Amino acid sequence: MRFEHLSVALSAVVCAIVIDGSGHFADADPSPTTFKIYGFAQADYIYDSQRMDPDWVDAFRPSKIATPEGEFGSAGQSSVSVKQSRFGVTGTRQTDTDFGPINFKFEFDLFGVGVDEGQTTFRLRHAYAEWGPLLAGQTNSIFMDIDVLPNVIDYWGPVGMVFYRNVQFRYTPYRTENASFAIGIERPGNDIDPGQIREIDPALGANIESDEKFPDLTMHYIYSDNWGHAQLAGILRRVGFDTLNTPNHNPMGAELGWGINASGVIKLFEKDKILLQVAHGNGIASYINDGGTDLAPGGTLASPHAEAVPLTGVVAYYDRQWCEELSTSFGYSVTRVDNTALQEATAFHKGQYASINLLWTPTSDILIGGEVLWGERTNNDGVNGKDIRFQFSVKYSWGAEFNI
Repeated sequence: MRFEHLSVALSAVVCAIVIDGSGHFADADPSPTTFKIYGFAQADYIYDSQRMDPDWVDAFRPSKIATPEGEFGSAGQSSVSVKQSRFGVTGTRQTDTDFGPINFKFEFDLFGVGVDEGQTTFRLRHAYAEWGPLLAGQTNSIFMDIDVLPNVIDYWGPVGMVFYRNVQFRYTPYRTENASFAIGIERPGNDIDPGQIREIDPALGANIESDEKFPDLTMHYIYSDNWGHAQLAGILRRVGFDTLNTPNHNPMGAELGWGINASGVIKLFEKDKILLQVAHGNGIASYINDGGTDLAPGGTLASPHAEAVPLTGVVAYYDRQWCEELSTSFGYSVTRVDNTALQEATAFHKGQYASINLLWTPTSDILIGGEVLWGERTNNDGVNGKDIRFQFSVKYSWGAEFNI
């Protein structure tokens, strides 16, 4: 009986704390949920003057350009794809608390990546909920600024942009009409290049794997006004490795990864925008849209050691609205890697991306347009490959709102 009394007392204390923190308990039957289902069907026709990795013909990624030319076959290839087609649900669930409603989003497209590279299959984009200052789930990384993404019809976008949708716990303790500060932890993931370690021991190089003991720490501050917005973001991460099938998983080790991302949007005239971003750091390739690796060997073959690889990403674009129905986006982006001493000659060193388009939106639900893209990949040894792409896309959007 004493245990039961103690349990009741503890429950009362916990409930009191919850009430103090959130205002009061949620109703058993809260206000209705408002949600919207939305999506679009999009078909892309793509023609490459050269040739890219066959698994990536439907996205323009400079890291996938053939180096040397002809690596993936003869020049001049076409593709027709519906991989960009998308479906999503977003909404708001009212709660009887001072923190306000629960906002949620679930969204996917059909662009296969990872083990599904090259396939038209389910790909999760967003799956999260946010209540007051707390967000949990998968969405745009805190280190990222989604508003810097230009109005392109290419699926992948600028090579040097910080672009990563990640699983996270985000806390936003400060939020006003013009500014906000957020901090959080995100799912770790290290991209490791064994480099010339394979020359010492092929089996050792093949068995090196990422070691992810701690989540990534990310944060950003955003200020916005009538002229646009500016964001400063940072990241700290442990970039580690160990080895399979060896005593105590040796060799093993870790390096400190860090990065800073300064970005912003400047509004011009009535609807034009200048989109800018400069990101730099060590071991941040996992968060960059294309190219590079987080960890690679440095030193000498006689005395190798792990290094968090330095990387810089730049985006400069202009979105121009000619009239209500016609718009153009044009600009340039680059990723540059400071390769380590023991990376292979064929390791990615630099990727460049430039594009211009003309888009027609006769109504808000229809988009028809064409885009010309140029890209170049440069390897660690200076060998490069180029590609020019033409893309024509038609998109039909739809959506509906409901209350339940």
